[in-house]
Order: sequence, then structure tokens, then C-alpha cells
Amino acid sequence: MSTILRETRETRVRVTVRRPGRRAAGEPEPGRAGGVAPHPAAPGAGPAGQRRPSPEESAPGNGFASGGVPIASEGAAPGNGLPDRGADDGDGRAAEEAAPPPIRTTDRFLDHMLETFARYSGLELEVEATGDLRHHLIEDVAITIGLALRDEIPATCQRYGDATVPMDDALVHAALDAGGRPYYRGPLPVRIYDHFFRSLADNADITLHLRVLRGRDRHHIVEAAFKALGLALRQALAPGDAVFSTKGAIRIERSADRGAPPDTAASRAGGDQPTTEV
Repeated sequence: MSTILRETRETRVRVTVRRPGRRAAGEPEPGRAGGVAPHPAAPGAGPAGQRRPSPEESAPGNGFASGGVPIASEGAAPGNGLPDRGADDGDGRAAEEAAPPPIRTTDRFLDHMLETFARYSGLELEVEATGDLRHHLIEDVAITIGLALRDEIPATCQRYGDATVPMDDALVHAALDAGGRPYYRGPLPVRIYDHFFRSLADNADITLHLRVLRGRDRHHIVEAAFKALGLALRQALAPGDAVFSTKGAIRIERSADRGAPPDTAASRAGGDQPTTEV
């Protein structure tokens, strides 16, 4: 989990980003590789380790599917990477759904976009922000999310991700590299949100390409961009077993001695800095 508080004369932004589902060492991951829950071995068989339901439990309308597996709402299958949105308790009553972290920026459209981004990326995102001008607010929220996201990118993740999302007339493609190379290429037709994605990419140290393949409605284009970024980021942050770089991990050291002569600036030495992947 990473929490960043950023304050200026115009804005105050507090962001928490957490990758859910972190497990203790040795604890098996649910489902199979790729995050898809396995199918039952035979029709009517429940998941491994779960008893078969009685005929009464399998009757229509009792909260069980015909195969004996409890019905859950969309996104609740174990291991699919989506937050649990509540499961049936066996009597036809849905369990209370856990509320997502709050997102409050005083800009309702920005709130909606950030909630969409959190849902599609699989991240737990909490944002509290206030500001004087809308431009300052949106820019500083993007910067702060980027800084928090940078701290949450593991060295051995899958690193790359891409997704294409249609939304009515709009079709937007996102491709990213989470390997520590900040770069943004757009543009989006809404200048303030083009600047949002640039600020986020620069501060998260990611390469992000957004392509608007089709679209007339600017709302749809921006929302499709947030969804595509979320899905691409979900892929990139998936666990990996190696650093995806032929260079390996790059170690950079910077000198804290401001009195060093100019001719030694190219070979700085001193305090250790965090590892950067390239």
C-alpha cells in the first residue's frame, strides 16, 4: 500500500493505492494461471473440497446454480481478479457488499472516471482532493496517483499490458510499459484529460500510449481511455517471476555532496537510490 499527500497553495490531494490479494508466502493462489477459476470436473460437481449440495439445495430459486455452485454476482468468481460484489447466502438473500474506498475530488465527472479506473485496474484506490481551479485539481490528482502507483509497481510484474475498449461510438486503445520509462503519447480530444494521462504517466514512471481509433462523443472517448488504461495496467501488474529486461535491474547512485567539482558530475557516488527497471 502506498499513501501520498501532496499539498500546494492551490490544492490538497491525498491518495492511497493498494494492490489487493497479496498473500502470505506459500499460500496458493486461487484458480489457475491467468486468473480464471477452474471448471468443475464433472456436471453437478462442486469446487474441490466443497461438498455436493442436496437435491433441495439444487432446486430452482434457492441460490444455487444447477451444478451446485453458489450463485454470485458479476465479478465474484474466485481468482478472476475482480472484487467480490457479494454472494448469495443460500436463502436467496445477497450478502452485504463491501463498499469500495471513497473517492472524493469535488469534481463529479473525475470521481466517476477514477472509480471506473479502479474497478478495471483491480486496484484499491482512495482519493481525497480539494482545489481552487478545475485544471489545478485534475492535474494534481493525476500527479499524486502517479506517485502512489509508482511505489506499488513490483520489480517482477509482467510489465507490459494493452487493451482496446469500445464504448458506443468510441474505440480507444491503451498500451503501457511499467518498467520505469516515463513517456506519454496521445492525444485525447479533451485537453485537460490528455494532460491528466500525461501527468499520471510521467509521475508513475510508465510508458503510456493512448490511441483514439474512433469516436465523436468526448465523454465516451475519455471513459473508454480510463477503462483501457485500467485493463492494460491490470495485465502489467500481474505477478511475474523475473525482471523483464535484458539489462536486469539498473542501480543508480547520486552524490549528496553539493560541493563536488563539475568535472566529477558524470561519475556521482553516494547515497543509495531505489532500483529502477528499464
